[in-house]
Amino acid sequence: MNRTRVIETNEGIQAEATVRDFNLFQRSFRDRGILETDAIIQSGINSGVAVEIGPGPGYLGLEWLKNTDGTKLTGVEISRAMIRQAETNRSEYSLDERASYIEGSALSVPLENNSADHVFSNGSLHEWENPYLVLSEAYRVLKPGGRLFISDLKRNINPIIVAVMLLTVKGKVMKAGFLSSLRAAYTADEVRRLLEWSAFNKYDVRESVFGLELTAEKNMD
Repeated sequence: MNRTRVIETNEGIQAEATVRDFNLFQRSFRDRGILETDAIIQSGINSGVAVEIGPGPGYLGLEWLKNTDGTKLTGVEISRAMIRQAETNRSEYSLDERASYIEGSALSVPLENNSADHVFSNGSLHEWENPYLVLSEAYRVLKPGGRLFISDLKRNINPIIVAVMLLTVKGKVMKAGFLSSLRAAYTADEVRRLLEWSAFNKYDVRESVFGLELTAEKNMD
């Protein structure tokens, strides 16, 4: 039986020290080649202008830019401290001309209608206080035919896998954050129910040992 979902923060990571720790955590994912970059590209998100919801320190979007040609990225991030870290990382990648970060909530994305070719997000679904509204915002900013990709943990991960994953998380704060995120995560069936009430007609939810991948496409006018 799945445990009841326990809602996590909807304010992102604001403390400077925690931002630094999370930056190192995400950097280790990048260095080990286990970010979701390949999955995003394989989903068809490989050109044009993309919006990343909740980019954190920015590594996922920066790796996407690095591995695609002529693309641009706008990251929508609720934490000013995290934006500063992402901007520092952007400069290290020499991608200042292709990546920008704006402060904003996933519940009210500060971008125009039909302005993005793609939208993607990793690891923030469990933080959205109203996922229906976030899906609606993603649909609004996408151009007709635009693609959406969302990945996150799933709440019903095998406990043995959780124990193994905890071994890779360094520090008490980061371990506590991982477990908090896990308790707030969705199951595949819960995500499918979210999508049933969304404006997206074309969608798919896939489940792995560790988490979930949601792909969808905005209807053509």
